[in-house]
Amino acid sequence: MIFLDNLINGLSLGSIYAIIALGYTMVYGIAKMLNFAHGDVIMIGAYIAFCGLQYWGLPPVIAILAAMAVCTLLGVTIEGLAYRPLRQATSLAVLITAIGMSYLLQNIALMIWGANPKSFPRTFINGASIRIGQLNISSATIWTILANIVIMVALTLFTAKTKMGKAMRCVSEDRGAAELMGINVNRTISMTFAIGSALAAIAGVLLCSSYPILQPTTGSMPGIKAFTAAVFGGIGSIPGAMIGGVLLGVIEIFGKAYISTELGDAIVFAVLIVVLLVKPTGLLGKPVREKV
Repeated sequence: MIFLDNLINGLSLGSIYAIIALGYTMVYGIAKMLNFAHGDVIMIGAYIAFCGLQYWGLPPVIAILAAMAVCTLLGVTIEGLAYRPLRQATSLAVLITAIGMSYLLQNIALMIWGANPKSFPRTFINGASIRIGQLNISSATIWTILANIVIMVALTLFTAKTKMGKAMRCVSEDRGAAELMGINVNRTISMTFAIGSALAAIAGVLLCSSYPILQPTTGSMPGIKAFTAAVFGGIGSIPGAMIGGVLLGVIEIFGKAYISTELGDAIVFAVLIVVLLVKPTGLLGKPVREKV
């Protein structure tokens, strides 16, 4: 029974990592850049949802939608102001800018909401839990796993069936050829940031519903782990982000339960190193051919 408890907790945590990793993998797959401010967009989304509940008296669904709207606008603004001018810059310049944007968002949150941790309402995702024998599955766990599945299916259908999704795939394959075919690359990349940031808001709500301490650094470690999950599964691959996130969550929970609580994070990154030594492109990643 303890094994099943740990497995379900791992699937729940892994689902949160997977939703965050989808934002990383979409931005990298299309814009070929790593948005290390993504974890802090998660934190902003959680704060907006917290304010919606605690101060504005919004219903939970409206608070989530408000967080998604703010994060979508924030993601598009970050892309337009910080990343678009560096479209032709070196990878190092983009990386430093992303790190700087991350610290900027943390300090803005610090000035607005202060350094004291906030207690996120546990009743945010309220509902009946499922009991199977001695196994009790909370409503937050159920909603988190279901959200991961629904988002994964919706994104897969979006990229495969819609005009914008096909444009994203074209830009991902060859940005120059996409421009020659009449695709608006800037708008496509902005849409990618918008979708990734909206997912970050959902992930922030789910994260703080399971781990209800909210502070300006809340998104930092989950963001790093979700990036690890994206690399683990094969960065640029939507199914890879989901598989990598779920596996990483299960590995973390089992590592803390059966090996060492203090070494839980180290175990996660050690597994990543081993996987990359064996398969450098990740589980579902494809080798990239360089033109010379």
